[in-house]
Order: sequence, then C-alpha cells, then structure tokens
Amino acid sequence: MFSPLLCVLLLVGSCALWPPSVVQAASCELVRIPLCRSMPWNMTKMPNHLHHSTQDNAVLAIEQFEGLLGTGCSPDLLFFLCAMYAPICTIDFQHEPIKPCKAVCERAKCGCEPVMKRYNHSWPDSLACTDLPLYDRGVCISPEAIVKAEGPDPYYQDPSRCNPESSPDFPMDSNNLHCKGSNGDRCRCKTVRLGLKTYLKNNYNYVIRARVREVKSRGLELSAVVEVKEVLKSSLVNIPKETQTLYYSSSCLCPPLSAGEEYLIMGYENEERSRLLLIEGSIAQKWKDRMGRKVKRWDQVLQGKSRGAQRRNRH
Repeated sequence: MFSPLLCVLLLVGSCALWPPSVVQAASCELVRIPLCRSMPWNMTKMPNHLHHSTQDNAVLAIEQFEGLLGTGCSPDLLFFLCAMYAPICTIDFQHEPIKPCKAVCERAKCGCEPVMKRYNHSWPDSLACTDLPLYDRGVCISPEAIVKAEGPDPYYQDPSRCNPESSPDFPMDSNNLHCKGSNGDRCRCKTVRLGLKTYLKNNYNYVIRARVREVKSRGLELSAVVEVKEVLKSSLVNIPKETQTLYYSSSCLCPPLSAGEEYLIMGYENEERSRLLLIEGSIAQKWKDRMGRKVKRWDQVLQGKSRGAQRRNRH
C-alpha cells in the first residue's frame, strides 16, 4: 500500500495526501528519474515543464546537468531541476504541474551560471526564471516549503549551522575546514590549494585583499560584507576600494571567513547582477604581504598564455 511521506505547503493552503484509490484517478506516476529519487516527493506527472511527454525522455535531458551538479555550485540546483523535469503531482493540481518558485531558480542560476560561463555555456533559456511564480503571489514549491510527515525536512540546510557569526553554538572547525552542527552533520568545504597551477586552471574573475566586517545569513543565502583594501584583479565588475558584499552560492560557509580577519580572496563575478561570488573553487586565505606579489606574477603568466593562444588561433 502506498504510504504518503510528505505534504507540500502551498499558498492556497492545500495539503495533498495520496491514498491508493486517488493515485490512479489523478493520472500521477511514481518518480523514476534516478537523479530525482532523493527529492521529498515521489509522484510526478507528464508532460513536465519542459514538454517532455515521458520520464524516459526527461531522463535523457536532465542527465546533461550531472557534471554541473558535481561542481556543487548551488544546493538548490537539484531541487530546481527535479521540480522542472519531474514536477510534483498533487490531487488539487493534477491538470497542470506545479512550478518551482522564482527564488529557487534565481539561487540556482546565481550559483551555477558563473561556472557554466567558464566553459562557454550560458543558463538555458528553457530554464529561465522570469516567468516562474513568486512565493507570495502564486502557487509554487521551494525547499523551505516542504515538510515531512515524520518531522522536519532533512533537505533544508539551516544556514546558521555553517555560519559562526550567526550561531556561536555551531563553531567552525579550523583544522579540517568543516562546519559542525549540533547533530553531527557537517558542511564539508573542499580545501583548494593556493598556487600557480590552481590560479591558471580556475581563471578567477577577481582577486582582492579585504578585511571581513561581518558574515550575514538571509534565508538560504549567505553573504560576507568586506572592506576592500586592494584590488589585484577584476574582470567583469568594477570593484572600488570600499565596502563590498560577497555572495555565497550555498548555505555552507565555503570558503570560511571570520569577521575582523584580512584575507586574500579569489572568486568569480556575475556581470548581469554586478555581484562578486564565492562558489566552488573560490579561495579565501589569511593575508600575507608576499601574496600580492605572487598573484601579480601568476596573472602575468596567465595573460601570456592567453596571448599565445590567441596568436595560435589566428594562424
């Protein structure tokens, strides 16, 4: 017998549960897309928001994002993709699949589009955020609006769990760069080695020396307010020597920053929104005077390689 695991909190106030007799009547089907089986819903309806008539077709399309998912560019990406490719099916909304909220799309895009641009790709027009409903003005789903019958939704990551500024009960483990939660869960930050090889490979949009004023949490969005002391590199966004906000792409404080400390920070830029980003591969290391000279030498090497590649392409 099918046992419901969740109900989705929608603005219209509906909470859909699925007795066996209703599942068939609603023309819903079990989610069979492997990437989406971890989602907090198990019923979907075709065609989906991308007009795939079957889950078999949807599987082929969503699998192209496996590499992007592997970068960890946004904790919202998988939820957003599954809400588009395997939309939740409820009793009250069986005629038209429920869309993800616009904010979910924007968070996924903000975190992942800079990574895509590094490989000469753009955010797909088919996944545009423009026409998606706002949370307070329409029917939509987001990670924050899903609860499980057994208790709190494990998919939701409380940003305070990895934000030492907002919660002293969850201290940063400086030895292994893990952020500890009270239940033993951790946000795992990958250690990125600072060196010429990393600098050439990651091709950072900006490099700055900055002192951290505060780390802030707003919903699922983490950001760091910094005072820029020196701009060693900028590409798409003008960076004046004043207070700037750096935006994290996930609810984990990776790379970790502490208020009052001065860092060498390497990251990426969102030209469309004029934002400085801290995403997968970004670096934040305690500032040392010799770092500035090293970065300038590395950038000269990078520019030399770029000029050499351009000459070879002309020939």
